[in-house]
Amino acid sequence: MTPYHKKLIEVALPLEAINAASAREKSIRHGHPSTLHLWWARRPLAACRAVLFASIVDDPSSRPEEFPTEEIQEKERQRLFGIIERLVLWENTNNEQVLNEARAEILKATDGHPPPVLDPFCGGGSIPLEAQRLGLEAHASDLNPVAVLITKALIEIPPKFAGMPPVNPEARKKMQKKIEGQDWPGTTGLAEDVRYYGRWMRDEAEKRIGHLYPKAKLPDGSEATVIAWLWARTVKCPNPACGAMMPLVRSFALSTKKGKEAWVKPSVDYSSNNRVVKFEVKTGHGQPSEGTVNRRGAHCIACGTPVRFDHLRLESREKRMGSQLIAIVTEGKKGRTYVSPESLHSEIASKVIPSFKPDGEIADNPGHTNVYRYGLTRFGDLFTSRQLVALTTFSDLEAKARVQVIADAQATGLTESQRIADGGQGAQVYADAVGTYLALSLDRLADRSSTISSWDNTRDNVRNTFSRQAIPMVWDYAEANPFSNSSGNFQGAVDWITDVLRALSPKIDGYARQYDSTTFLPTDLFFLISTDPPYYDNIGYADLSDFFYVWLRRSLGLVYSDLFSTLLVPKERELVAIPYRFNGSKEEAERFFEEGLGRAFELMRTVCRVDFPLTIYYAYKQAEEDAAQSGLASTGWEVMLGSLVASGYAITGTWPMRTELANRSVSLGSNALASSIVLVCRPRSEGAPIGTRKEFLIALRRELPAALRQLQKGNIAPVDMAQAAIGPGMAIFSRYSKVLEADGSSMRVRTALQLINQHLDEYLSEQEGEYDPDTRWALSWFEQYGMNEGPFGDAETLSKAKNTSVQGMVDAGILKAGAGKARLLKREEMDASWNPNTDKRLTVWEAAQHLIRVLEAEGESGAADLQQQLGGLAQSARDLAYRLYSICERQGWSQEALAYNSLVTVWPRLMELGRKEEAQRSLESFL
Repeated sequence: MTPYHKKLIEVALPLEAINAASAREKSIRHGHPSTLHLWWARRPLAACRAVLFASIVDDPSSRPEEFPTEEIQEKERQRLFGIIERLVLWENTNNEQVLNEARAEILKATDGHPPPVLDPFCGGGSIPLEAQRLGLEAHASDLNPVAVLITKALIEIPPKFAGMPPVNPEARKKMQKKIEGQDWPGTTGLAEDVRYYGRWMRDEAEKRIGHLYPKAKLPDGSEATVIAWLWARTVKCPNPACGAMMPLVRSFALSTKKGKEAWVKPSVDYSSNNRVVKFEVKTGHGQPSEGTVNRRGAHCIACGTPVRFDHLRLESREKRMGSQLIAIVTEGKKGRTYVSPESLHSEIASKVIPSFKPDGEIADNPGHTNVYRYGLTRFGDLFTSRQLVALTTFSDLEAKARVQVIADAQATGLTESQRIADGGQGAQVYADAVGTYLALSLDRLADRSSTISSWDNTRDNVRNTFSRQAIPMVWDYAEANPFSNSSGNFQGAVDWITDVLRALSPKIDGYARQYDSTTFLPTDLFFLISTDPPYYDNIGYADLSDFFYVWLRRSLGLVYSDLFSTLLVPKERELVAIPYRFNGSKEEAERFFEEGLGRAFELMRTVCRVDFPLTIYYAYKQAEEDAAQSGLASTGWEVMLGSLVASGYAITGTWPMRTELANRSVSLGSNALASSIVLVCRPRSEGAPIGTRKEFLIALRRELPAALRQLQKGNIAPVDMAQAAIGPGMAIFSRYSKVLEADGSSMRVRTALQLINQHLDEYLSEQEGEYDPDTRWALSWFEQYGMNEGPFGDAETLSKAKNTSVQGMVDAGILKAGAGKARLLKREEMDASWNPNTDKRLTVWEAAQHLIRVLEAEGESGAADLQQQLGGLAQSARDLAYRLYSICERQGWSQEALAYNSLVTVWPRLMELGRKEEAQRSLESFL
């Protein structure tokens, strides 16, 4: 095999900086590429950027001629870490100084010839977008046309029009009044045109259908623009003596904000044969009634009759489910105003007749598309008639906007542009680009304009359809006004798109194509491949993205005829293990997924550059159901690892990437989810030997401890240690073409993972031998009793085994004993005036506990000062935290585990503060 330089990602990463930036990204909205269009389970941009950079630059240890000693290598590694730490910050997303620093390192590592990057499962486009940001030619593919279009909008369209001024007449007039040659950096000119023609669409639509959205009368007699109409689905009460159209309402609360409380008060008119339910809005102090539907079923508000879901499903399937207006939300000077329903508003909505209704069939996937069981089987069934008219009108106007863009572009001479001239069709190309973003704006509108959109009474706005990865049945829904200035309006959807465009700064071309990556990948280039493949039995995104596809196809079917050639998103070849697509067979679904994933990895090998590692993202559950008990094959995580190994890859690293806060309390013993694991892989040598179980175990004992020490040296958080240890462990396992058990069968990936985890536990246990007797006693006691009391006799017996004494540990300040009981002192009970310089019986245990105590009480500055006082003992205290975390994880002590995880994660910061304080003291002494 061709020799290669080991890359930084194969040795070390500044994980905490990457994870912190990834977590912060979740709170970034305006301008974030994720707001261009909804896509599920996007990878954080910060993580993608860091992984790509670290996959290209060499680890200093691979260049001994430049970095001959470990000390020099570590210094260079820290320099590269510094670049990554700056690179991942959201504020530096378009900081050219920081980006150029990273690009220079990439050019240096590749002798000026950086590799093109390929993501064959591009999804929402995060990986190719970040490749492009780093100055790399980005290639992306996906079977799903919605994913391909999103990625085109991020990496393919923007570079074509970078630096180009807008063509709309309003902007042109302003430009003529200023100095000629006004700069339009990045895609700000394109963004300005999307904003202008989007506003034109909004104004034209209001002329056509604005009468369908009347204003509401307020209690003072004035009128206000409606934000949303709140409706409840209704069915006839099954009680023959009642006959009421019973409203199905999850909650009658309209606003739960303090000082702005509002709710709906239902009442029943018993004067007619069929009881009539009426609604009135109340504000101020009061308690709303319980909803009429919950997880157990529903009840009639008029007579109290309980109603099972079976009845609701039947009524809905038989088209006997209706709807009733229960409240109106309007725009007010001081926020939302809630008013009681008006008959005029109900009448207008009931008389609307749509001219178009998307006819695609919704997948019957229980638990994910529950609407199907209620007879909402076509995508058109998810919208009210008024919503259908609005979406159809905006779709028609998008086509007219493209015609107007062509005319305005031609007036500016765009057809003569050397930048995008295409056989005289430059104006057409540009119009299609503007139209693409306008169609994506329509999708954003659709996401808040369906009967699956509900009212959020904690935030006082309209929830989107996909508030989770499903199309669930929603009983009381919010119908947004596309002409308001609040959530769910069309202009707001356009503004979200333009914010993203303004934040893009494309420097190099990108390409997004529709491929089935299990059967085809482009072979005209060799790529650095980084990808986020489908997650085993997760819901098929094809089922969900049909919701958007039906509208995109109507708007852009002629513009992207290759993408929208099918009635719905292709599903037959979608790589996901969903049993309902295989007549309920889990075995067939898993076989399909495993075989398809294997073929995809095999194809990647044919186009993957051997001098760069392959990186794979995977959502990894720390505790997955043991499917082996039911006779099935392994879980998705094991299938992923097994497919990589079977496809000829050796796994050389695993890095936990989290989007939660680094110091969050870990839900030990639960299905806690590390946002993703990044697997680092290299093609395995063709002549890889066959190994035995014994050889594998010997190699683990010989090589894994050094790798684990390197991980600890890199300050990997205890919460991430088990996942990170999989990398070096699987590197040993996957160097063999296969590992044979004693009976001649091939070792399963599950078995290899169990053995790796056992050796991790052994490694952490073996470190105990380096500690003082008191600390070794405390560790053993802690593992059995935690911070609780235990028998004094047990404490005495254990102290003899550890060559210490109970009284000695009491004197040392770590133990309380008496009345036949003994227990470790809790941190809050320990001596706050403790000074390691005067302690005559200094232990690693108390050093670790006091560090945590001071960190919690005095913050980083106080802990950094104590760290300096402890000297070399501080490092032992940090190492002890790994062992203590491991014990807590096993015992399920989440809060105690958090303390030890926090100490390790903050360690680099404490060292930095300590160095600064020491330098300041030296300066003051010198002066």
